[in-house]
Amino acid sequence: MAGSTAEVATRHRLPVRKLFAASAGNALEWFDWTIYATFSIYFAGAFFPSGNEALALINTFATYALAFFFRPLGGVLLGRFADVHGRKPAMILTIALMAGGSVAIAVLPTFAQVGWLAPVLLLLARVAQGISLGGEVSNASAYLGEIAPAKRRGRYSSFFYISTGSAVLIATVLGFVLARTMDKAQLASFGWRIPFLLGGVLGLVGLWLRRSLAETELFEQKKEQARRVERPLLTTLTHHPKAVGQLVGFTMLSTLCYYTFFSALTSFAVKTRGASDIDVFLALSIATALFVALQYPMGALADRVGRRPQLLVWSGATALVIVPLSFLVRPGLGGLLVVFCVGLGLYTAMTSLAPAIMSELFPTELRGLGIGAWYNLTVALFGGTAPLVLSALSAAGAATAFFWYVAVAAAIAFLVVLRLPETKGSELR
Repeated sequence: MAGSTAEVATRHRLPVRKLFAASAGNALEWFDWTIYATFSIYFAGAFFPSGNEALALINTFATYALAFFFRPLGGVLLGRFADVHGRKPAMILTIALMAGGSVAIAVLPTFAQVGWLAPVLLLLARVAQGISLGGEVSNASAYLGEIAPAKRRGRYSSFFYISTGSAVLIATVLGFVLARTMDKAQLASFGWRIPFLLGGVLGLVGLWLRRSLAETELFEQKKEQARRVERPLLTTLTHHPKAVGQLVGFTMLSTLCYYTFFSALTSFAVKTRGASDIDVFLALSIATALFVALQYPMGALADRVGRRPQLLVWSGATALVIVPLSFLVRPGLGGLLVVFCVGLGLYTAMTSLAPAIMSELFPTELRGLGIGAWYNLTVALFGGTAPLVLSALSAAGAATAFFWYVAVAAAIAFLVVLRLPETKGSELR
């Protein structure tokens, strides 16, 4: 009896308040980022010349893709800032930039009002958000990885995509509600501005929550060492080339999965395959709820069975099913539910442990920069271009080629993971 009492007394308790404070800011970042893709089918005509709806959508996604190429810059600058000055101030800065960009988009004038100044201003707002998100992902991942006990890093890491998935769920549910309560003319006229304004307001909440965070002990121990590192970006390549290659290898598939299911398929299903926007938003909302619900169980599983088995299942299964799933993207709720639930359900094997596996690749003095630079460069090349590539291939009548492209990336990721060392239960350097 005494033994069981002692066991209960020493049982680990998750610092839920701290995890939610760190993750709430990330949720707001991803809410702002996601609503751009989610509502692009409505506001594309506002910022580009009227008369060619397909071209306006491609131009909107081109702006979306261009902003991604500022993510590596944000990852380098804000990652290095976090390595030298701390995770907390870096995370406060990123959320301020993201919220500011969201408010700017909400109040921008249209092409009819100011001509080509409209898309230029849109691009500038997206650049600010791209820089912000480049720093956010790496620094929030490093923070969650560094505060976690070695044997529970998967569980702690799962909160990253619990927050991300919750943000996407709010954005897609908002899209569903607006699609049900407004007609398409109203959504194209002013309805699309509502979620961007909401993102700015929620940014204030995120700033308040992040003020309560304490700095990580690992950063405090290593900050002087971080300041002494010369040419830190080059150092990640010369001293940790294997880690860089592994990060790029599995991030390529991860980012394609994310932007395929959460961004590209929305407009593809509606514009190309003729699906109802209400069915698409509903299917994505249900699948996203499943995505959120599976994060913690999958993170706990990774702490028990290891990182490699989960990543092998995810990459191998994705390679096999992504092309068949693409044929179910068509009118009708049933097929759409299968596509989104299977795709996002598999993806949780990766997302639940993403901050853990990335944090375990680099030492503390290079963690923010190492993740920030190479993760975001990969995301810019493959994730940011995904909606644009799918839209362009669809316009050319070759949409199936896009899903074969994802399948090849999955096969490459599978081979990379085969050579990934198992880091379950290891101490961060």
